[in-house]
Amino acid sequence: MNPSTTNAQLYIGLMSGTSVDGVDGVLVRLDDGAAPAVLASASLPMPADLRRELLARNQSGDDELARAALAANALARLYAQAVAALLQQASVAAGDVTAIGAHGQTVRHRPDLGYTVQLNAPAVLAELAGIAVVADFRSRDVAAGGPGAPRGPPSPAAIFGAPHGRAVLTLGGIANVTLLEPGHAPRGFDTGPANVLLDGWCQRHLGRPYDADGRWAATGQVLARLLEQMLASEPWFALPPPKSTGRDLFNMQWLDDRLAAFDGPKPAPQDVQATLQRLTARTVANAVDAAAAGTQDVVVCGGGARNPGLMRELAYCRQRPVHATDALGVPAQEVEALAFAWLAQAFVQRRPAGLPAVTGARGPRILGALYPA
Repeated sequence: MNPSTTNAQLYIGLMSGTSVDGVDGVLVRLDDGAAPAVLASASLPMPADLRRELLARNQSGDDELARAALAANALARLYAQAVAALLQQASVAAGDVTAIGAHGQTVRHRPDLGYTVQLNAPAVLAELAGIAVVADFRSRDVAAGGPGAPRGPPSPAAIFGAPHGRAVLTLGGIANVTLLEPGHAPRGFDTGPANVLLDGWCQRHLGRPYDADGRWAATGQVLARLLEQMLASEPWFALPPPKSTGRDLFNMQWLDDRLAAFDGPKPAPQDVQATLQRLTARTVANAVDAAAAGTQDVVVCGGGARNPGLMRELAYCRQRPVHATDALGVPAQEVEALAFAWLAQAFVQRRPAGLPAVTGARGPRILGALYPA
């Protein structure tokens, strides 16, 4: 099937985020002018050995190129399993799907140096799935001077638009926000760390992949001096949007450096966890207040939306309503995958998804690269 000429409106979106905890996918009908119809959804856990290898590729190591290529192939096979699950669930044939939007796994992201790297094997995915794949959504935006953080073309406004100012917040490994203001084009940017530091600290001290429901953080107390030091010591927080970041900056070494420089008593691990939770909430609130002070509510998607402790911190720091996107009819775990289905559709229809108002690029850009079925 040639996606540039087909009239089919079925798309698949796949997402594996900075937390590297799994793959989320949706099969969706995207008809122009109509609300999206999600026909199937699937979530597959990231195999432990693949997760370790993907995380290791965030840093230099032995035989990097070969290991990266093998990890990309393994990720594509996991993507293909998610696609098969979606098709089976909806009783849809591969030939009826226009394209798959597959972002890949970001392992290096330095738009300040002009590059971004996502591990992906879209040719392998196209071969296994029998469906055209649109991939590599970030690099053209970076080439055009943007931060490489596009948002699904009309997706936030179409689903979550309101008569008042609203922020759509994604809490993955990194937190990013899309600002929806009546009469204005959507704007979006990263605000700082979300689960990346929370998960890393929990794994180090409890041996668990994440702090379920924020229960461990709830046993600690926020250390105001440590929080202020973290905020003051990181110049990235003060950069104006649009901006984007990742594990290249916010990682366990970043945290260890701040703890080593802390001039107070050695903090208890649970107090650090509570402080990191507040750091995420505070940086989101600061960013939203600075960029769109009239924002009345925040709707949250991504894994962090399932953490009631983090959601309470957001409400405390914002002093405004905060709720998961589920309240508006879209499960929080589906939103990012849905965005990549939209990005695939934008490429197929040759519509620019890299927009200056959103990413700060020099001009509108069509994002992505096609791997035919």
